[in-house]
Amino acid sequence: MAIAIIRTLILYAAIVVSLRIMGKRQLGELEPAELVVAVLISDLAAHPLQDIGTPLLYGLIPVLTLLCCEVLITAGVVKSIRFRAFICGKPNVIIHQGKIIQKEMKKNRMTPDELSEQLRKKNIVDISTVKYGILETDGTLSTVLYTDQAPLTPKQMNLPTNDVGYPVIVINNGRVISDNLQKMGFNEVWLKKQLKNRNIAAPRDVYLMTVDESSRIYFAVKDNCQ
Repeated sequence: MAIAIIRTLILYAAIVVSLRIMGKRQLGELEPAELVVAVLISDLAAHPLQDIGTPLLYGLIPVLTLLCCEVLITAGVVKSIRFRAFICGKPNVIIHQGKIIQKEMKKNRMTPDELSEQLRKKNIVDISTVKYGILETDGTLSTVLYTDQAPLTPKQMNLPTNDVGYPVIVINNGRVISDNLQKMGFNEVWLKKQLKNRNIAAPRDVYLMTVDESSRIYFAVKDNCQ
């Protein structure tokens, strides 16, 4: 009995440490690759607990191997945008200006019932009030309402409003996202001008830059460049 308790405590500690090393996000909404790792870890750790005759290392070594793989994959996701898109997928716009994009719904195997459920969780009952609905890589739905439909709406106060689009990333960890830049109607010349106006030498010094349809820009310079 004592041996079983000790083995359980050791494996429990190993799993907790592994999840902590993989990051806090591992404990919240899981990316597809993270979900696979979490399921495998729980399954591999269960075998030595079920069979006392199985050496404890047979459970610890696979857990540590998966931990190393997850750390390497995470490093690759941080360094490479293409690798992140391959591993985690990309966010998909499934609602655009109050209309459901059926092609994207079918592509993501999402039914109207599931969409309605996600909207209800956000207290949204009328799809036409949603300017953008984005299905994130973790399966959650992010929404941007029309300005006059937001809580404490200016419409109710008879104030003029301007619709605001969702921010698009044009620089991600020092890398220029050319497709997004062109999608927003801008080019490299415009980007260089924006960097120059903020005394930023090059895109590599920018951690994050976003721009929306109203040309509102958000900048976050890398810590080592401040």
